[in-house]
Amino acid sequence: MPAERPNYILLPVRISTITISFFCALLLNFLPWRSVALVPDFVALVLVFWCVRHPRLIGLGVAWCLGLMMDAGNGVLLGQHALTYSLLAFVSMSLSRRILWFGWLQQSLHVAALLIAAQAMQVLIRLVAGGQFPGWSLLVGPILAALTWPVLTWVLLAPQRRPAEIDETRPI
Repeated sequence: MPAERPNYILLPVRISTITISFFCALLLNFLPWRSVALVPDFVALVLVFWCVRHPRLIGLGVAWCLGLMMDAGNGVLLGQHALTYSLLAFVSMSLSRRILWFGWLQQSLHVAALLIAAQAMQVLIRLVAGGQFPGWSLLVGPILAALTWPVLTWVLLAPQRRPAEIDETRPI
């Protein structure tokens, strides 16, 4: 029995799509949330998405620059987000083929582990700099971000989707 073909194909991604997605993620992160610990890090989530989907387009330099923008925008220790996002991008690019092998549920679990590790890195940096432990509620943000992974995947891949032209005479 032949495998089912998807009813769409993915075109190459446009740099404008990536830029707009990072801009929207930065705007969402800079909104004045009531409790920042309970909100997903949208920039980290979009960074993981693009590092997994297109590891050759998005690299450590982009992650570092996004981290510096987050540091400057939030008024935190300069380099905290930059270091975290760079490590997050490196691990995401390293695991990109593995993550894409799985379905959405397993991908969400991988993303949850990546984002929790990134959050732990930020807490560790704050503790080394003399801050206090913010509490265990900080794990809610990465878990919520991982739950939004299927929706984010669908939304960010939407500009690339085109209907597949089915031709029964072609072997492929």
